[in-house]
Amino acid sequence: MGANDQNLTAEQQQELDDVYSRARVALKVIEGYDQARVDRLCQAVAWAVSNKTTFSRLVDMGIAESRLGDPVSRMGKRMKIRGVLRDALREKSVGILEEIPEKGLVKYGKPAGVIACLVPTTNPDLTPAGNAIYAIKARDVVIFSPHPRAKDTSAETVRLMREALESEGAPADILQCLTMVNIPMSQALMARADLVLATGGQPMVRAAYSSGRPAYGVGAGNSTMIIDETADTVQAAHNTMLSKTSDFGSGCSADGNLIIERSIFDDMLMQLEKEGGYLTTEEEKASLRDVMWDAEGHRLPETVASSPHELAKAAGFLIPTDRKFLIVRGDGIGKNHPFSSEKLTTLLAVYPYDGFDQALEMMHGIFDVGGKGHSCGIYSFSQDHIHRLALAAPVSRIMVRQPQSKANAGAFNNGMPMTSSLGCGTWGGNIVSENVHLKHYMNTTWVSVPIAEDRPPDAELFGDFYDARLEEDAESATSGTA
Repeated sequence: MGANDQNLTAEQQQELDDVYSRARVALKVIEGYDQARVDRLCQAVAWAVSNKTTFSRLVDMGIAESRLGDPVSRMGKRMKIRGVLRDALREKSVGILEEIPEKGLVKYGKPAGVIACLVPTTNPDLTPAGNAIYAIKARDVVIFSPHPRAKDTSAETVRLMREALESEGAPADILQCLTMVNIPMSQALMARADLVLATGGQPMVRAAYSSGRPAYGVGAGNSTMIIDETADTVQAAHNTMLSKTSDFGSGCSADGNLIIERSIFDDMLMQLEKEGGYLTTEEEKASLRDVMWDAEGHRLPETVASSPHELAKAAGFLIPTDRKFLIVRGDGIGKNHPFSSEKLTTLLAVYPYDGFDQALEMMHGIFDVGGKGHSCGIYSFSQDHIHRLALAAPVSRIMVRQPQSKANAGAFNNGMPMTSSLGCGTWGGNIVSENVHLKHYMNTTWVSVPIAEDRPPDAELFGDFYDARLEEDAESATSGTA
């Protein structure tokens, strides 16, 4: 028993021992599968949960269980499973992955091993499915630790995928799901894994990095869009609505802040209202602050992933039934201005700017509050503005004229790798600054054979700094000086 097992009950200890024992047996089997075999298994588990009938049931189950999210927009997440499958099927993972003859290199794919996957409460079905596809493709096995608030939904998702594996003659234990979940159980699970995948809140991610095992975590979001004078405000407003309302704004990629060029600020607000936005009064904004953050600025969980009507009602006012999200005029940027932080609900903050330099300053100010490393974007047709933002922004991904919650993690109309896990680099305390996808589920063996010597002369390497006199043999350089 390890140090991390000491806080487990006897029943939890037995479950952990059992799942790891079965996982190691399943790993020995899947390690021997060829490419065609693992590709077919990926297709089987993906279809088992992403068909419309089944995913609709899982969505309803997850929202009823967690009391979080919007059933209409969450249904769209089943397309993400198709995207993950598409990307997985297009890559090699067994045997030779790549050959580079001019360098004498051949790369071979190998399994990472037993993966511990921590599942967030907001994606109890999508995260297990996406992780399962990439893991099976890499010939790994996975033990899922569901969030206690949505554990039955995750368990049902895994059960369906296990059935699909069995129907193909593969071990069901390639995928397993813990039943007696709590923080000590998740910690003990991670401490034994070959690799940890943590998608969720910061406490979960920090626990993964503290597990003593290799881990991929994600950072907090505070997605921000700059809208310059060249933008199509109709397009920008529509995309903002799509991003802000997706699953009631619960995703870390849901647009939270708009930095808008002053000359188009009023037009943008008008377009946002046409898309279903409700512009709050100063009194309503003050009431919203009270129900969203405590006195120390900590986000209150009761209003996370709320519909705009529930959020307004919690703050003591009513909005028309056709409104889709709330809008507040930002009253400043900084730690003392919580509306400039991550909101995780159907509320959007808007800020006017004068000149693109100020837009970049405001962008930096927002990310100093939170969300550094995650994402931002721009509605612009100015390549100069797009380029300047790309140079300046401390984020891992920038979406141009796209709704971030629909685009950051990959979409069928962009080239981002499909995933449900967004690495945020060292800015966000992560080891990767890209979308976590197939290559992160594999080990790679590099085989090197000799090639013709590739050693440039020193004069070429060091350029102006090269001084041939300093390379002379010391003895010859001093001979005859006595």
